[in-house]
Amino acid sequence: MKYVVLVSRILLGLAFFVFGLNQFLHFITMPPPTGDAGEFFNGMVKARYFLPMLGFFQTACGLALLTNRFVIPALIILFAINLNIVLFHVFVEPGGLGMGIFLMALNLFLIYNYRDHFMHMKNPTAHH
Repeated sequence: MKYVVLVSRILLGLAFFVFGLNQFLHFITMPPPTGDAGEFFNGMVKARYFLPMLGFFQTACGLALLTNRFVIPALIILFAINLNIVLFHVFVEPGGLGMGIFLMALNLFLIYNYRDHFMHMKNPTAHH
Protein backbone atom coordinates (compact mmCIF):
# COMPACT_ATOMS: atom_id res chain seq x y z
CA MET A 1 0.00 0.00 0.00
CA LYS A 2 2.94 2.29 0.71
CA TYR A 3 3.92 2.23 -2.98
CA VAL A 4 0.36 2.90 -4.16
CA VAL A 5 0.28 6.01 -1.95
CA LEU A 6 3.69 7.08 -3.25
CA VAL A 7 2.70 6.63 -6.91
CA SER A 8 -0.63 8.41 -6.30
CA ARG A 9 1.12 11.34 -4.61
CA ILE A 10 3.63 11.62 -7.46
CA LEU A 11 0.95 11.37 -10.18
CA LEU A 12 -1.25 14.02 -8.56
CA GLY A 13 1.75 16.23 -7.83
CA LEU A 14 3.12 15.90 -11.35
CA ALA A 15 -0.25 16.66 -12.96
CA PHE A 16 -0.75 19.85 -10.99
CA PHE A 17 2.89 20.92 -11.17
CA VAL A 18 2.93 20.60 -14.96
CA PHE A 19 -0.48 22.21 -15.57
CA GLY A 20 0.28 24.93 -13.04
CA LEU A 21 3.58 25.78 -14.75
CA ASN A 22 1.74 25.81 -18.06
CA GLN A 23 -0.25 28.81 -16.81
CA PHE A 24 3.02 30.78 -16.88
CA LEU A 25 5.19 29.11 -19.54
CA HIS A 26 2.52 28.05 -22.07
CA PHE A 27 4.33 24.90 -23.24
CA ILE A 28 1.10 22.91 -23.70
CA THR A 29 -1.07 24.50 -26.36
CA MET A 30 -4.78 23.86 -26.37
CA PRO A 31 -7.46 25.31 -28.62
CA PRO A 32 -9.44 28.10 -26.99
CA PRO A 33 -12.69 26.91 -25.44
CA THR A 34 -15.95 27.79 -27.17
CA GLY A 35 -19.55 28.25 -26.09
CA ASP A 36 -20.28 28.34 -22.36
CA ALA A 37 -16.76 27.09 -21.56
CA GLY A 38 -15.32 29.98 -23.60
CA GLU A 39 -17.46 32.51 -21.74
CA PHE A 40 -16.39 31.01 -18.42
CA PHE A 41 -12.71 31.11 -19.43
CA ASN A 42 -12.99 34.68 -20.73
CA GLY A 43 -14.43 35.71 -17.38
CA MET A 44 -11.39 34.26 -15.61
CA VAL A 45 -9.07 36.05 -18.06
CA LYS A 46 -10.88 39.37 -17.53
CA ALA A 47 -10.49 39.02 -13.76
CA ARG A 48 -6.70 39.18 -14.43
CA TYR A 49 -5.73 37.80 -11.02
CA PHE A 50 -7.49 34.44 -11.18
CA LEU A 51 -5.45 32.41 -13.68
CA PRO A 52 -2.06 33.48 -12.25
CA MET A 53 -3.31 32.68 -8.74
CA LEU A 54 -4.63 29.31 -9.91
CA GLY A 55 -1.33 28.55 -11.66
CA PHE A 56 0.63 29.50 -8.55
CA PHE A 57 -1.40 27.23 -6.27
CA GLN A 58 -1.35 24.35 -8.74
CA THR A 59 2.43 24.64 -9.15
CA ALA A 60 3.14 25.10 -5.44
CA CYS A 61 0.86 22.26 -4.34
CA GLY A 62 2.15 19.98 -7.07
CA LEU A 63 5.71 20.70 -5.95
CA ALA A 64 4.71 20.09 -2.32
CA LEU A 65 3.39 16.64 -3.23
CA LEU A 66 6.43 15.83 -5.38
CA THR A 67 8.85 16.78 -2.59
CA ASN A 68 6.68 15.24 0.17
CA ARG A 69 6.59 18.58 2.02
CA PHE A 70 3.42 20.30 3.28
CA VAL A 71 1.36 17.41 1.88
CA ILE A 72 -1.71 18.02 4.07
CA PRO A 73 -2.20 21.71 3.14
CA ALA A 74 -1.49 20.82 -0.50
CA LEU A 75 -4.15 18.11 -0.49
CA ILE A 76 -6.70 20.50 1.03
CA ILE A 77 -5.99 23.23 -1.52
CA LEU A 78 -5.96 20.76 -4.41
CA PHE A 79 -9.26 19.29 -3.25
CA ALA A 80 -10.90 22.69 -3.75
CA ILE A 81 -9.28 23.04 -7.19
CA ASN A 82 -10.23 19.45 -8.08
CA LEU A 83 -13.82 19.99 -7.01
CA ASN A 84 -14.07 23.00 -9.29
CA ILE A 85 -12.54 21.04 -12.17
CA VAL A 86 -15.07 18.22 -11.77
CA LEU A 87 -18.04 20.60 -11.38
CA PHE A 88 -16.92 22.61 -14.40
CA HIS A 89 -16.87 19.46 -16.50
CA VAL A 90 -20.19 18.23 -15.12
CA PHE A 91 -22.06 21.49 -15.70
CA VAL A 92 -20.21 23.35 -18.46
CA GLU A 93 -17.92 21.18 -20.60
CA PRO A 94 -18.24 17.39 -20.21
CA GLY A 95 -15.25 16.67 -22.46
CA GLY A 96 -12.59 16.51 -19.75
CA LEU A 97 -14.66 14.87 -17.04
CA GLY A 98 -12.64 11.64 -17.08
CA MET A 99 -9.39 13.38 -16.17
CA GLY A 100 -11.16 15.46 -13.53
CA ILE A 101 -12.61 12.34 -11.91
CA PHE A 102 -9.22 10.60 -12.06
CA LEU A 103 -7.50 13.53 -10.33
CA MET A 104 -10.30 13.74 -7.75
CA ALA A 105 -9.98 10.00 -7.07
CA LEU A 106 -6.23 10.40 -6.48
CA ASN A 107 -6.88 13.39 -4.21
CA LEU A 108 -9.53 11.57 -2.15
CA PHE A 109 -7.40 8.42 -1.95
CA LEU A 110 -4.49 10.45 -0.58
CA ILE A 111 -6.69 12.35 1.88
CA TYR A 112 -7.99 9.00 3.13
CA ASN A 113 -4.48 7.57 3.46
CA TYR A 114 -3.22 10.65 5.31
CA ARG A 115 -6.36 10.81 7.48
CA ASP A 116 -4.40 10.42 10.72
CA HIS A 117 -2.61 13.69 9.92
CA PHE A 118 -5.98 15.45 9.68
CA MET A 119 -7.04 14.46 13.21
CA HIS A 120 -5.53 17.58 14.79
CA MET A 121 -8.15 19.57 12.87
CA LYS A 122 -10.88 17.63 14.67
CA ASN A 123 -9.45 18.55 18.08
CA PRO A 124 -6.92 21.37 17.62
CA THR A 125 -6.31 21.80 21.37
CA ALA A 126 -5.12 18.21 21.87
CA HIS A 127 -1.39 17.84 22.32
CA HIS A 128 0.39 14.91 20.71
